[in-house]
Amino acid sequence: MATQYEGKFSTSPPPSHPNLTLDPTVEHNVQLTEPQSRSRRINMDSFFSLLNRVSDSGTATPHNNPHATPTLPDMANIFRLLQDQMQTLATTAPTTENRTFLMELVDVLDQDILDPPDRLQGVGQEFLDSLDRVSRKKLGEEDDCAICKIPYLEDKYCLVVELPCKGAHQFDLECVGPWLRSKGTCPMCREEMGKKKKVVVEEDEEEDDMDMIYA
Repeated sequence: MATQYEGKFSTSPPPSHPNLTLDPTVEHNVQLTEPQSRSRRINMDSFFSLLNRVSDSGTATPHNNPHATPTLPDMANIFRLLQDQMQTLATTAPTTENRTFLMELVDVLDQDILDPPDRLQGVGQEFLDSLDRVSRKKLGEEDDCAICKIPYLEDKYCLVVELPCKGAHQFDLECVGPWLRSKGTCPMCREEMGKKKKVVVEEDEEEDDMDMIYA
């Protein structure tokens, strides 16, 4: 016997739509986000927060007593946080050469952690601000930072700096900044940046003194 619903429903497959294309980024009406660009840079907020507790003279002092003697545990922790940065990068190093380089920096920091200095030898923020910037036009597609190994041109906001060492080594400022602020040397050749800057200042002062004499 036929029912009132007979003929209203069909078991045949729905007609195809040859002109309909599915967007692979849309699933269940949810727009999927595009993959983010790779990044191996480490968040160094804790490092800089601790570094800010160090006075301009380079000694660690509690906020409530500016005349207190340096706190060596704080000094050791500065280098420990820097070492953590290098160790974390080393675990995901894209090449054996990069991992070896990073572990060499880790070994250098061991001594600073075991026997922390009472005064930081790093450069000031004004030194970082004065570093020569490298124009993107001068960078090649394969040029990368020796620390993070990310090609510079992959990051449109990357700030590449050239150190005033004999090798004129270039780094991503975000990567090399913590090392320079605490160690004050080029990570590649270990040339001391702080002393180099002081020599330049002394020469300028001597020239000014001579000008005053002849004036």
